[in-house]
Parts: sequence; structure tokens; C-alpha cells
Amino acid sequence: MAAFSYRALDLAGKELAGVIEADTGRTARGLLRQRGLFPLAVAAVGQEGGKDKERVSLRRIKSADLTLLTRQWASLLASGLNVEKALAALIEQASSESIRQLLAGVRSEVLAGFGLQAALERFPQAFPALYRASVAAGEKSGELPRVMEQLADYLEQSHALRLKTLQALLYPMIVASIALLVIVGLMTYVVPQVISVFQQSKQALPLLTRGLIVVSDLLRNWGWLAVLLLIGGVWLLKVALRDIAVRRRWDNCLLRLPVLGRLLRALDATRFASTLAILAGSGVPLLVALNAGRRVIGRVPLAEAVATAADLVREGQPLSKALAVSGQFPPLLIHMIANGEATGRVDALLARAARQQQAELENRTAVLTALLEPLLLLFMGGFVLLIVLAVMQPIIEINTLMK
Repeated sequence: MAAFSYRALDLAGKELAGVIEADTGRTARGLLRQRGLFPLAVAAVGQEGGKDKERVSLRRIKSADLTLLTRQWASLLASGLNVEKALAALIEQASSESIRQLLAGVRSEVLAGFGLQAALERFPQAFPALYRASVAAGEKSGELPRVMEQLADYLEQSHALRLKTLQALLYPMIVASIALLVIVGLMTYVVPQVISVFQQSKQALPLLTRGLIVVSDLLRNWGWLAVLLLIGGVWLLKVALRDIAVRRRWDNCLLRLPVLGRLLRALDATRFASTLAILAGSGVPLLVALNAGRRVIGRVPLAEAVATAADLVREGQPLSKALAVSGQFPPLLIHMIANGEATGRVDALLARAARQQQAELENRTAVLTALLEPLLLLFMGGFVLLIVLAVMQPIIEINTLMK
């Protein structure tokens, strides 16, 4: 039995959409007609336009929705329900049609005889590699409810960390945006009206005032071109970063920056340590865990360092020494892994290292925002001061000449 998404009209002519389970598309249309609906389109979940059955759906799930879904799934499995019945309950509780269709697609794969990990592989955009690897380990060990609970905790912590980072950077972004709007408004509207009085007087203007006039004219006449060039530059950078060599050089430059570099390194180290902790605790082989951990790292040099470490581990080196070779990861993380290898508690010490890295990341984010706020205010105040000086200098010279 498979899951089919449908669009149909009811007796009142209202269009409805949903998911129905049936053996074939024809059976699904028959079931819809029995419900008093007139089917407009019926397609198996995972198809695009009803075409290739093997085509994978690219449907995504928001981080908060995936966390809630995993938590509910863990609770249902812990209560004694099997995977198929738990999925049926989740489909009934789903808050959105897209999640309902996604879960119906997973359930149809399970009903077809596939394991849960194989069913999730059909939807890689919705369920990341870490998620699928953990589920596979839970299935093999028979501890799927416990693994799902750990997954929910991990997703919850990751979502909370992302929200804290965004909230910390929100205020500086607002201040920077307002400062930019104020400066542009002064340069394109206020300054021209004030300076026009001095230009009509035919007097020689000070150098600062003339420079202000030039900048103001450029903004008024060519500001639109500057905006287009900025947008084009961002687009070109985005395209260029698709090349791995360009991306590597870009990431190396970012990692060498004084404050931002350490912040980015701590962020990737936190993700990597959390991923290894949950996979090691679920019984996933170390090489598989390292491959999954590499995928959650955003900076190319660190991801390549993990790939190199995986090769060294495959050759027989301990993980701590393999990660220390590149020098890309914080020493604290390396020492915690070494202690875990010595005591046989790698997963517990990795989890502790992840918490410490997260605390360090939050502290660094607080320092960064604390530095940005006064710097932005100083920049705005300094620019406004230059405008005031450029306007006041001609007035002072006129008063001096009149005396």
C-alpha cells in the first residue's frame, strides 16, 4: 500500500488537498469518489507531476517542526507502538499538509517492506545524514525509542543555539540598517538643500565641504548603480563560492579574522562534537560517524580536516591524534576526546565537550555583539560629525569675513 497526494472537489465545488493510502492510483481515485469527492490530480508521494516513481521528494522541514516531530515519534515508540502505527499517529497529528504528505511517503515505504532508515533515505532533504545514521543505529541495536529521544534533544539544542545566535546579532543588524538609512537620507536630501545656499553665494568652499558635495552628488546620481553593483557582486561571490578551491580560500580568510574567525571555528566545533556524541552514543561505527560529522561542518578547511582524520583513523590512529594533525580544532575538544579514548567514555566526554563549546560560542557571540554595538554608534556619530563640520565651516568663514 502506498501514499498518494490528491487534489479534489467536494459536492460544493470547494477544492481540497490531502493524502490517501491505496494500492494503486486508480484505487485511490475510487476511494475519493466513494467519499463524494471528484479527483483532479492524484500522484504517489515522492513523485513530481505523477512521473517517475523513484524520483525523490525535495520537501524540507523547518528545524522546529523536525524537533517536535522527533520528540512525538520517540514518545510513541517508547509507549510500545511499532514504527508503522507510530507513523499513522503522527500523520493524524501533523500540523501542516506538507509534513502529512512527507510522513505518508515514509509510511508507504515502511509498508512496502523497507526498514525505517531506508524509507528516510528517500527523503534526504527532510531528514539529514545525522538523522538517518542515528535511526539506522537505533534499528540495529533495538534501541530506536532511546535514539529518537537523543535525536530530539540534539535537534532542540541545535535550534536553541541557532536562535540565540540570531537574537544576539539582531540588534546590531537593526542598528546598522537604521544608521545606513539615516546617512543616505542626510546625503541625498538634507545636505543638497543646505549646501545649495553656499553654492549660490559663489564663495570658495572648504575642502571638506566640497568633498561632501561630491559624495552627495554621486549618491543622488549613481546610487542606483552602486546598489546594482552590490547585488551583482553578492551574486558573483555566491556563484564563485560553488567552486571548492574558491570556497577553501574564502573560508581560510574568514577563519583568520580576529573575532569572527574564532566564532566560526567554535560554531563548527560545536556541531561536530554534538554530532559525534549522539552517533557514538547510538553505537554508530566511528568512520560512519566521522563522515556524518563532516557533513554538518560549514567551513571547508575543517571539513577537509575531518576527512583527513577519518583516513588516519582507518589506518589505526586514535581519533584525538588524527584530529590534532590539522590544527583546525580547538585544543579543548582534542583533549576531551583523548580523555574519552583513555577511559572508554568517548560519547560522554564528547557530549561534555559539545556543551563547553556551546558555552564558549555563546560567550564569543556576546563579545562580538558587545563590540559591534559601540562601533556602529561611533561610525554613525563620526559620519554625522563630518557632515556637520562640512556644513558649519562655510558658515564660520562667512561670519569671520563679516567681522
